[in-house]
Amino acid sequence: MGLLSFLGLGGSTNNLTDFIQKGAVIIDVRTPGEFSNGHIKGSKNIPLNTISGKINEIKKLNKPIIVCCQSGMRSGQAASILKSSGIEVVNGGGWQSLQSKL
Repeated sequence: MGLLSFLGLGGSTNNLTDFIQKGAVIIDVRTPGEFSNGHIKGSKNIPLNTISGKINEIKKLNKPIIVCCQSGMRSGQAASILKSSGIEVVNGGGWQSLQSKL
């Protein structure tokens, strides 16, 4: 396992495609201010510092999750938190990079 995969940063395009085909929800874990300056249309803003308290809400979506942020670091942390709670999740990395893959 490579370092990027270990950190949750190695989200392959195939994984993203699979998740999108399953109706994945995109969660942007940046701050509300960052989110308001640009985001992927239809994504939900749940800042990293609040994500642990939103686990049940996220589970109720009953969909796989793609997390993104500015660079991929915060979304990597969010992916680890969600994965440890039994949520099917992939780190989409930086939102602009993710948007170009959609």
